[in-house]
Amino acid sequence: MDTFNLSKLRDYIPSPQDLRLPRIPTWTAANSEREPTFEDDDDNDLNRSPTLDTDVPITLTEPTPIPPGPKTNLDLINECDSFPYYHTNPQLYLAHVNTYYGLFVDAYPETELGYVLPSVAEVFRGLSGWKLDDAARSLTLVAGSNEEERSAAVAATTKAMRATDHFRVLRGWREELYPVYGPKGEVLFSLERSASPLFGIVTYGVHMTAYTYSKKGEGEGEKEMRIWVPRRAASKQTFGGMLDNTVAGGMASGESAFESLVREAQEEASLPEEVMRKNAKAVGTVTYFYIRDPRAGGESRLLQPECEYVYDLQLADDVVPKPSDDEVAGFELKTVEEVKQAMRNGEFKPNCALVLLDFFIRHGILTAEEPGYIEIVARLHRRLEFPTA
Repeated sequence: MDTFNLSKLRDYIPSPQDLRLPRIPTWTAANSEREPTFEDDDDNDLNRSPTLDTDVPITLTEPTPIPPGPKTNLDLINECDSFPYYHTNPQLYLAHVNTYYGLFVDAYPETELGYVLPSVAEVFRGLSGWKLDDAARSLTLVAGSNEEERSAAVAATTKAMRATDHFRVLRGWREELYPVYGPKGEVLFSLERSASPLFGIVTYGVHMTAYTYSKKGEGEGEKEMRIWVPRRAASKQTFGGMLDNTVAGGMASGESAFESLVREAQEEASLPEEVMRKNAKAVGTVTYFYIRDPRAGGESRLLQPECEYVYDLQLADDVVPKPSDDEVAGFELKTVEEVKQAMRNGEFKPNCALVLLDFFIRHGILTAEEPGYIEIVARLHRRLEFPTA
């Protein structure tokens, strides 16, 4: 066997000037309001500080829904998992990342917990308990040394923000708390649910698809799967009038996924607790990184990375979900083809469409013959940029 020729190997390695690596902008207070751009430099020195090239700006456009019908399954994915991926478009990804302020707590200065829009971060300038650093592009909660103290500081801030009525998203105040996790899975603090998009933190929910097998017609013929689909009340602040999963809701601080599901099933669909505890099956998670558009209510461009715990429930023919609050207009038992058509028409709330895609994959309804199948499966389980539970 010939000896290894290191010199020949070097010939195959591109020189530094041939490496077209994306550069992360250096931010200062002076340029904090400018759009991020990337230097395209022929200089050999890859170690010097990057600068902003104002001749080639990347504009972050206002998020808008994909035009209605017919939408492909990848369209449905892109509409909900809308934050860019580095490996797909490095410049766009870095343009987003370097636009935002990273959210930190004082105890973990190296662990980003969320992304905050500059217009939101500016509100924290000079506020007691917070440190805004334009050079580091960071917003740090410096008040409190434990979960209780941090939560109290955040609550005081968000209540004051609500009182000013500066952010429309806070008009949907819920009096529900969402947890924010640290690098070791511990809860660092909790905050009001409606304020979570302002901080860009990971939020958690439960989504369940209830289905049954019904006869196609009269007699002893073949049975087909049908899915219970609710329509959200038109008066809801977020995604009013759109179709939803059978049961869906946010997980509050201190609540387990399954207990949250049982509670939501009773509140939204009048499904008995014993039915849920006996028959509901945990089937995984769906994760995505959503950039909020106008349908979400409040300000657009706020960031919403989410993890949904997913459940299936096969119901007997005589168990019929019914609204028990004013959040659901009604339920309809739809065939699989009717559900697919409604998805193509853009009738479903974006994250609910993703949960249904996951349901179709697991039940063999959506198979490898579907265009973009591998990407669809992968994008339903995005690895989020921040610590999770």
